[in-house]
Amino acid sequence: MFGFWKTWKALEARGIMGINRRNADYVLKYNKRSLYPIVDDKIITKERALAAGIHVPEMYGVISTEKEIDKLDEIIGGRSDFVIKPAQGAGGDGILVVADRFEGRYRTVSGKIISHEEIEHQISSILTGLYSLGGHRDRALIEYRVVPDQIFKSISYEGVPDIRIIVLMGYPVMAMLRLPTRQSGGKANLHQGAIGVGVDLATGLTLRGTWLNNIITKHPDTTNAVDGVQLPNWDGFMKLAAGCYELCGLGYIGVDMVLDQEKGPLILELNARPGLNIQIANDCGLTLRTHAVEARLEELKTAGVTETPEERVKFVQEMFGHIPPVEG
Repeated sequence: MFGFWKTWKALEARGIMGINRRNADYVLKYNKRSLYPIVDDKIITKERALAAGIHVPEMYGVISTEKEIDKLDEIIGGRSDFVIKPAQGAGGDGILVVADRFEGRYRTVSGKIISHEEIEHQISSILTGLYSLGGHRDRALIEYRVVPDQIFKSISYEGVPDIRIIVLMGYPVMAMLRLPTRQSGGKANLHQGAIGVGVDLATGLTLRGTWLNNIITKHPDTTNAVDGVQLPNWDGFMKLAAGCYELCGLGYIGVDMVLDQEKGPLILELNARPGLNIQIANDCGLTLRTHAVEARLEELKTAGVTETPEERVKFVQEMFGHIPPVEG
């Protein structure tokens, strides 16, 4: 028992945030329960983002009842690819990604051929709450299928890589690229076997990776290096994440974004209880950074000043980024 306590105190000294501290000092402190529906329901999140002029994958339609499943053909129209997901789903469960049509059927992103009836059955399962938070009845969202930027081709297996940025009161404090693997079934979900790769806040360069709680430098399926990759349009991602504070009003969130090869950075969803594995990928504790932001907020409060999303991004990039020294 003493050994465990000694190890935990050493982790605390490095600023490693545990789940109890996350819940007590950040989730409960900064996230009003009344605002949770904004982030727990992907349809509400999307509608709020669209109203604020924030880029999200286009919504084709929503199915709320069994009777409305008859509208599926009308919603899909002549499209050959689309995504169906539960509005209140978690962990990537229940999501169906259709990549193409084949002989009157559909081909999923993994290559499986499914029928129209199977899609209807999946929607019916979503409506019953099979994949929703708390098992409550849900709605099915049909939306644009993101096509990942070509930069991810060598370091991802199927699926769509995404970028998670933890944001405290509008200040991005830590970032991670999540890469699908064969183990994760093409989903960018760490608990299902995706890779988490730390990202430098200042430059958008990827750092080391973590896979199944092990430190790695190469993707297990492609064998290509996951570190040292320059993510395009990084400042765009950072500003998008910073602006989500004004979008939802929650002070401590995880912002999940993707890089579409045609549409650029898009917000996928927001999370009011973001996980903590991001610390392993960055080899850095969240608490050190959140305390620095809280100190900044106190300083600004005393001065009677608030910062814009652009100013908040500049602050964290200077404070937490690993900017290489200028040669000369």
